[in-house]
Amino acid sequence: MSDYSQILLDKDGPVATITLNRPEKMNAYTRIMMDEMIHALDDTDADDNIRAVIFTGAGDRAFCAGADLTPDDGARPFSSETEVSDLSDEIVRDGGGRITLRMFQSTKPLISACNGVAVGVGATMQLPMDIRLASDNARYGFVFARRGIVPEACSSWFLPRLVGPQQALEWCMTGRIFDAQEAKDGGLVRSIHAQGELMDVARGLALEIAENTSAVSVAMTRAMLWRLPSEDHPMKAHRVDSRSIYKLSRGKDALEGVQSFLEKRPAEFPGKVTQDMPEFYPWWEEPGYE
Repeated sequence: MSDYSQILLDKDGPVATITLNRPEKMNAYTRIMMDEMIHALDDTDADDNIRAVIFTGAGDRAFCAGADLTPDDGARPFSSETEVSDLSDEIVRDGGGRITLRMFQSTKPLISACNGVAVGVGATMQLPMDIRLASDNARYGFVFARRGIVPEACSSWFLPRLVGPQQALEWCMTGRIFDAQEAKDGGLVRSIHAQGELMDVARGLALEIAENTSAVSVAMTRAMLWRLPSEDHPMKAHRVDSRSIYKLSRGKDALEGVQSFLEKRPAEFPGKVTQDMPEFYPWWEEPGYE
């Protein structure tokens, strides 16, 4: 699936950009777009030359205006056409959740450059990204209660962790559309930028990661900071910390990190995520869908 129909994947040096590419539909989300985004993330994870991934929307109006509700393109986006009696069946799986779970598993840092309207899944798909930037015309909305459904895309797990339960409850229970400043004040986004500057800022952050850090260290750090705060005791984090420090400190990236510091030069880390992660990674058991 190298030729995508609803997204663009561009690789420029160590930075990949995934663009939701249905500007005539305000980049509304479909099952095709979901499949293509998952494929693109598989691609970027497998490419050791890519150190960070930026997500944005085509055009200057929308990042993603939610699920496509039109019959021809959306085809009942909230549920299957088929009535099922077994709710553990794969057929009832939420498509928004499938993309956010894949983002959660990424070994590369993910950066959102939200360039306009982001409602429904357009907002929730940004939650598992590591850095979220907004243009000054960005608008967000967790509008599910206004459509007679509930928050999807695992947002009931992600959103309270990012902004706290009180803010998450207010945004989800009112279902209102809010601007970039409220998103920043509520802790959803890092910073607000003029639309013409948004991608430059996103790329600057991506390059700061790519040019200064070990890919293996970043992949381990991403996994640790997303997963370990959910554990019930800091001893769980201590176990992973201890093993990670022990193994990585004896690796070639740590050797280069110390040597470059002593020689007062930029580091050139040789480690590759596809080959050099410690043998205990992943330390968790990925749950199946039931």
